[in-house]
Amino acid sequence: MKEIYDWVPWFTELADLRAYDEAAQRLAAGQDEMLPAQFAERILEGESAIRVWREFRRINAKELSRQVGISRAYLSQIENGSRAGALPTMKALAQALNLDLGDLA
Repeated sequence: MKEIYDWVPWFTELADLRAYDEAAQRLAAGQDEMLPAQFAERILEGESAIRVWREFRRINAKELSRQVGISRAYLSQIENGSRAGALPTMKALAQALNLDLGDLA
């Protein structure tokens, strides 16, 4: 049985390499993008993904709210967590930011 366990690290490394290759292919094809660490860290620390992506895309709140068809106040409430965005609003925000809806979760 020990012989099987000797292969586990190798299989894990192989899976990691495949995941890396797939990610690199998506990046090269323009199907994915990398978020710089300074922005990713803000999301990981709990800051609003909408605000972080908006600032990364260099879109001000007034412009994003105009694109989505919501008030700046509503966008601010969504970004600061005092109000949940309705699903259609969240979909529109994701589309305006060129993201998948899951990127805003």
